[in-house]
Amino acid sequence: MHANLLNNDQPITASTSLRGHLSKNEPMARHVTWRAGGAAQCFYKPADLADLSLFLRGLNAAEPLLFVGMGSNLLVRDGGFAGTVVHLGQSLGGIALDEKNANRVIAGAGVPSPHVAKFAAKNNLVGAEWLAGVPGTVGGALAMNAGCYGTETWEQIVECRTINHRGEIQVRTPADFITRYRHVEGRSAAQTQEWFVEGSFVFTAGDGEVAKEKIKALLAKRMAAQPLDKPNAGSTFRNPEGDFAARLIESVGLKGFQIGGAQVSLKHANFIVNTGTASAADIEALIAHMAQTVLDKTGVALVQEVRIVGNPL
Repeated sequence: MHANLLNNDQPITASTSLRGHLSKNEPMARHVTWRAGGAAQCFYKPADLADLSLFLRGLNAAEPLLFVGMGSNLLVRDGGFAGTVVHLGQSLGGIALDEKNANRVIAGAGVPSPHVAKFAAKNNLVGAEWLAGVPGTVGGALAMNAGCYGTETWEQIVECRTINHRGEIQVRTPADFITRYRHVEGRSAAQTQEWFVEGSFVFTAGDGEVAKEKIKALLAKRMAAQPLDKPNAGSTFRNPEGDFAARLIESVGLKGFQIGGAQVSLKHANFIVNTGTASAADIEALIAHMAQTVLDKTGVALVQEVRIVGNPL
């Protein structure tokens, strides 16, 4: 894809030492968009990809791992995560045009998806505008095939890189994955222990100013329709085929329904907001209640989009 790793990654030698930041019992409420939940037993912020590789090489092969970007679409239970959380932010936040193909944008897993849209427009590429409506990072978009406004991540991916528990970096193509609506699955058993660290998107040459205007319009639409003024994790459930989760949830009278500090948004029924005092248990109970009520009253089994990890108190 390109010769050098993003973000000044350096070769690993026997004398290389870790340059990232390791903390213990890190409150995950600081790192998830719901602003609720327990602590991570270990929490590592790598300096760059080479540092992440070195860190993973030093872990026990059985160590539970959780990779986190912006923490959207994620709930860590109140009892915390008994393992290591790897936080991919600025360390994997590089973005650039491919030196060999000006229509390709290479983005690290820690890059917020809206930044890809803006970067593409700045470089007179069109087709990335929809990414302005995705609240997470490139890593999360790759892992769940994030999408909105009629486009999905893997429709525009031509190559990606992953890292495994041994710190080994692999180059992958779309042919290595089975992708569906909000679902990505590796075709080999080895891929179950791999995490995305970089994606290469392909867009189309065009008018960047037109793209910028479209991004502004999409962001305004998102602001008008979603409860962005309160902590939330984006869509709670996937949209059933031919229908919308929000419509179903509202149809059974749950808009505004509350458990503890967790509330079904009055603005968008497929969003759960933290009114200020929600625990992870409140949010999880509300998710379960929404799914059960919709099933009982409509016969539709909603599929949860939010990932829930960790232990209850």
